[in-house]
Amino acid sequence: MVTLSASVRVGPEVSRITRWPPGGCRWLGHRTWFAAFLLSWLLSVPPVLAQTAPEALPGSDVASIRGWLLQHNPELRAMQAEADAAETRIVPAGALPDPMVSMELRDIDPDHPAFLPGNVGSTTYQIRQRVPLWGKRALARDVASGQARATGLARGAAALELLVEAEQAYVRYWHADESTQVIDRLIALLDQVEEIAGVRYALGLAPQQDAIRAQVERTTMQRERIQRQSDRMEASAMLNVALGRRADSGLATPSAMPTLPVHSATLTDALARLDDNGHPSLQASQALAEAAHDAAVLQRRARWPDITLGVGAMQRDDRVESYELMLEVEIPLQRRALHARERESLRMEDAALARTEMARNALAGRLGVAWTQWRAAREKRHLIEKAQLPQSDANFKSALASYQVGEVDFNTLLEALTEWQGADLARVDALRDELLGAAEVRAIEGDSP
Repeated sequence: MVTLSASVRVGPEVSRITRWPPGGCRWLGHRTWFAAFLLSWLLSVPPVLAQTAPEALPGSDVASIRGWLLQHNPELRAMQAEADAAETRIVPAGALPDPMVSMELRDIDPDHPAFLPGNVGSTTYQIRQRVPLWGKRALARDVASGQARATGLARGAAALELLVEAEQAYVRYWHADESTQVIDRLIALLDQVEEIAGVRYALGLAPQQDAIRAQVERTTMQRERIQRQSDRMEASAMLNVALGRRADSGLATPSAMPTLPVHSATLTDALARLDDNGHPSLQASQALAEAAHDAAVLQRRARWPDITLGVGAMQRDDRVESYELMLEVEIPLQRRALHARERESLRMEDAALARTEMARNALAGRLGVAWTQWRAAREKRHLIEKAQLPQSDANFKSALASYQVGEVDFNTLLEALTEWQGADLARVDALRDELLGAAEVRAIEGDSP
C-alpha cells in the first residue's frame, strides 16, 4: 500500500499574524499560503491502490519449474479432486443401509373407500433396518480406503511423470541457450580469423581463398545457430505444455545450469532404493491389490446371512391396539451365482497382484536404462572436460600462432578452431544427455514431488 504524506514546517517569522484594525482580516505570509496550498493538494490526490505483485514466470531454475507444475497443472488438480472424492467414499461404504418405513391400510370398505388411518379398519406402521453382519461393513470400508489410497498414489505417480517431462523440457530449453552461446563464440572467433586472413592477403602472404573460406564457415555456423534457436522454441512449447500452460506463454531465461543430483552410486544401489522407497505407481498397484483381497474376503462372507430388524404398531380407530417386533434373515440360496461372484473376486485379486509385479519389473527396467544412459553421458562429459577440451584448445592456439608466421596453412587453422569449439559443443550436448538421464533416474527412484 502506498501512502502519501507531507509535513509543513512554519517558522516563527511566517507564523506571525498581524492583526488589522477591528473589522479587518488576518494577513498570512506568502510561505504560509504556499504551504496551505501544497497540503490541500496532497490531501486531494486519490490514494494509490495497492496492487498485487505479479507471480514470477517459471523458467529461471528447476525449482521454479517444479513449483509451478505442482501448484498450477490442471491434470494434477483434477487428480487431486478425484483423490478427495475417493476419500469421501470411505464412510458411506461402511454405513448401514437406509431404514425402510411402511404404512399398511387394512379393512377398507369397498362401498365407501377411505384412505385415512382413522377411517379404515386398521393401520399398521413399520420401520425396518437391514444390518450386515460378520464384519462386512468394516471390510467394505477397507476396500474403499484401499481404492482411495491408490487414487492418491496415482496422483503422485502422475506428478512424477509430469515432472520428468517438465525437467527434461527445461534441460532442452537451457541447452538451446547454452549451445547458442558456444556458437556465438565460434562465430566471433571466425570473424577474428577472417580478419587475420584478410590482413595476410593484403600483405600478399596468403591467398584470398582463406578469407572466403572463413566466411563460408561462418555462414554454416549461422545456419546452425538458427537451428538451435528453433530447438529452443520447440523446447519452450514442450515445457509450457508440461506445465499446463499455453504453448506460447512466456518463460524466464535460465539463470544457471540445472542441477539434478542422482543419489545412487551404482545401479544396484538405485534398484535397492527403488525397492525401499517404492515408486507411487508401485504403491498404488499394491494398494489396489490389497483392496482386491479385501473385496474377495467380503464376497466370501456373502455366504453368511444378514438380518433385518423391525418394529411396528397397529392402529384401530384412534388408538394403538398392538405392537410388533420383526426379525428377517437373508437365506443365500443362489449358490451358483454366489460362487460365480467369488471366482470373479479371486480373479480380480490375481489380476491386481500380476499388475503389481508388472509395474515393479517395468520400473526396474526403466531405471536400468535411464541409469546407464546417465552414467555414460556423465563419463563422456568428464572425458571431454578433462582431456579433449584442453587438448583442442592447445591445438588451436598453436595453429593460430603458426598461421600468423606462415608455418601452417589456413585449413589447418580452421580445422583446429572447429575441433576446439566442436569439443565445447560436445561437452554441452553430453551435459544435456546427463541431465536428461538424471531427471529420469530421480523420477523412477520415487523422489517425492
